[in-house]
Amino acid sequence: MAEVGGIAAERLRSFIERIERLEEEKAALAADIREVYAEAKSTGFDVKTMRQVIRLRKLDRDDREAQEHLLDLYKQALGLEG
Repeated sequence: MAEVGGIAAERLRSFIERIERLEEEKAALAADIREVYAEAKSTGFDVKTMRQVIRLRKLDRDDREAQEHLLDLYKQALGLEG
């Protein structure tokens, strides 16, 4: 393995190429996700709300409940509840 300035060039190239492939896959997945949202929107679903639901589903129950409680508290403080 050739070293340039103390760096294993082939090993570095391997890492860079792997990252590039993964970035391409990530871009393709992002495009697929956009298409699903567009399809959902075209059938009448609110995409903004869907994104919120997906974000909430990623949280564990305690974190989700704490976040919802805090949101309710802020809404009450601002007179948005009622």
